[in-house]
Amino acid sequence: MKNKELEEFNNSLKNKKVAIIGLGVSNKPLLDYLNDLDARITAFDKREEDKIDKDILNKIEEYKIKTSFGENYLSKLKDFDIIFKSPSCRPDLPEIEEAVKNGAKLTSEIELVLELAPCKIIAVTGSDGKTTTTSLIYEILKNKYKCYLGGNIGVPLFTEIRNMQPEDIVVLELSSFQLMTMKKSPNIAVVTNVTPNHLDIHKSYEEYIKSKKNILKYQKESDILILNYDNDITRGFEKEAKSKVIFFSSKEKLPNGIIYDDGIIKSCEDSLRRHILKLKDTHLRGVHNAENICAAIAATKTLVDVEEQARAIKNFEGVNHRLEFVREIKGVKWYNDSIASSPTRTIAGLKSFDEEIVLIAGGYDKHLDYEPIAEPILEKVKTLILMGATSEKIYGVVKKKSEELNINIEIYKEKSLEDAIKRAKQKAKTNQIVLFSPASASFDMFKNFEERGNKFKELVKKL
Repeated sequence: MKNKELEEFNNSLKNKKVAIIGLGVSNKPLLDYLNDLDARITAFDKREEDKIDKDILNKIEEYKIKTSFGENYLSKLKDFDIIFKSPSCRPDLPEIEEAVKNGAKLTSEIELVLELAPCKIIAVTGSDGKTTTTSLIYEILKNKYKCYLGGNIGVPLFTEIRNMQPEDIVVLELSSFQLMTMKKSPNIAVVTNVTPNHLDIHKSYEEYIKSKKNILKYQKESDILILNYDNDITRGFEKEAKSKVIFFSSKEKLPNGIIYDDGIIKSCEDSLRRHILKLKDTHLRGVHNAENICAAIAATKTLVDVEEQARAIKNFEGVNHRLEFVREIKGVKWYNDSIASSPTRTIAGLKSFDEEIVLIAGGYDKHLDYEPIAEPILEKVKTLILMGATSEKIYGVVKKKSEELNINIEIYKEKSLEDAIKRAKQKAKTNQIVLFSPASASFDMFKNFEERGNKFKELVKKL
């Protein structure tokens, strides 16, 4: 079946002036796609040319694409018909606003997936738990449907739209940056929770929340919205919903919805509770993962039966870099939680273990409040090892709280991940856990959390 909307869009690009802002993962496939459509492309990136991926530079040379790199990279953003922006590029930059005012259409790879995909779309957002929930949904559905996984994870999907059929399902993880300029919401939307995050790029917490709301803003009555009942902000989203709302909870015995109660995931209808599976029968640890399972079950309950859901969840081995077991050395288990780029994620990780913990934390500063992490660290951590730009912040709040509560904790500051791992090996005792959960982004030392997590695993496997 032909996708007429996609055909019309493709035809509209022929000989048009197209700007691609940001040459990262999401925009890389656009170079081939737009070149095949005979669009007149200019690539923009705030990095200098020598910092750009060589494969991308080779494509730029092959396709004779114009470029604008470096500090004033947007100075040439004039007279374009369409602008594809990368997720982290703010839409209110003066040059972009001027271009839109002069008639340019501002969009992104993922926005076009929502606009042009001919099939059902399920999308997940939230401050924590997005990746695990999205991956769970994909695993539950993939044996019954042809599924496409994308957004923040998987691969860029825009170039796959031509292969999609009406009976397929697209499963997306969406960040606040991707949602900022969205003008279409998914058929099934999931909001795992909302807590302060990415305040280094968002102008305020209010703007961050507003971005998250775009996932439900354009839904219709026939759509479905999955919300975390235990989070004040997400619970409040119900008032603005036009679609059917399904809540999930790990704290309340809801009359309707999906709950985690006494170690068991349950489906509730008119206060009648049906057991779906026990958390201990899965590979996942912690209440936060029970909540992720609840959200995934709520999102897929109209698409597969309960037995299929339970089977897929039991077989799901977790997400790389999310409480990922690496190895055991002399009775000490090492876990990689590099995806934990905020204090709330690290708190959830700490709560997942009953054992004493040696914690390695610290990284790029997203201007978050680290005060809430102090008490959980003092409750669970025997040795704290800090590195990176946020090490002083974390040290300060933990030291202050330790003096208030009269609790002694060993704290070390190290210059690199290698040094932090050496210190952890030296300090960890049998039956303790070494947990690498930075509570911070990776950009002070690494390209992204995957590179950071892979480096941790590589170093630990060499011990």
